[in-house]
Amino acid sequence: MKSISQVAKLTGFSIRALQYYDEIGLLKPSELTAAGYRMYDDNALQTLQQILFFKELGFPLKEIKEILEKPYFDRISAFKKQKELFLLKRDRLDRLIQLLERLEKGEQCMSFKEFDLSDYINALEDFKSNQTETVIQHWGSIENFDMFIQKIRDDEEHVAKLAIQQFGSIEKYTEEMKHNLEHFPEIMEEWYSQMPEKMRTEDKFLKLASHKGEDVASESVQSIVAEIVAVAQLGTSKLLLGNVENHCRIIIDTYSNDYLSKVFDTKYGDGSSEYIIKAFRYYSEHNCIANN
Repeated sequence: MKSISQVAKLTGFSIRALQYYDEIGLLKPSELTAAGYRMYDDNALQTLQQILFFKELGFPLKEIKEILEKPYFDRISAFKKQKELFLLKRDRLDRLIQLLERLEKGEQCMSFKEFDLSDYINALEDFKSNQTETVIQHWGSIENFDMFIQKIRDDEEHVAKLAIQQFGSIEKYTEEMKHNLEHFPEIMEEWYSQMPEKMRTEDKFLKLASHKGEDVASESVQSIVAEIVAVAQLGTSKLLLGNVENHCRIIIDTYSNDYLSKVFDTKYGDGSSEYIIKAFRYYSEHNCIANN
């Protein structure tokens, strides 16, 4: 057991902050001494470590509390997801450092302003806060939506280029996306009602996985991938650019996730996720030029 002052010294966290976490129910002490002093065991310290990782990634305390309180919360899975987010963040920092190095050498580089998606990202954050149930319904969880936002942040330049290509400017793109966010439930309801029954109910990923062992370049495999991309473009273009490479990348990232790949392989057979990734990589490499 460690006292609150020992925990503060170990972590560099202030005693007042630890007291506040106790007050809001985010991190309760393991026990109180007869004199009323807070004491923390190893399990509490591990929870604090988890909280600090989430804080570093920009999660509000309210969201962190909700995540930790979920009955199915798994610490190891959370660490894996946090690792993915930190890797994305690191990649973005690496790109910024490379840009600064080029600027130091006197190279002419495009300004950040041309690729500023902060207004759009703020709109996504507002959407998450104000329409939590809608987010969970369509993304599965708040954490998944945070991953979605983080991917936009870390690929901001690429997304902004596509926005300019398809909408003429970041401002026009943001205005369109804000409108879609304001009317997202109605838009999705209309989309589902217009989607053909076969396309809505058939498990195309299962169908794709059933072709394991077949060359991913085959016409039968690529036709299934094309159908999945078409559905994805119809649905997510209300928040994302309707770009083949974007949709393929999202699917590849999803099935590359350690947790999701294990779930899918357990349900549909070993190697299913890897096969799907290969099929979408092939489709992306051979269709992006024609569609971008």
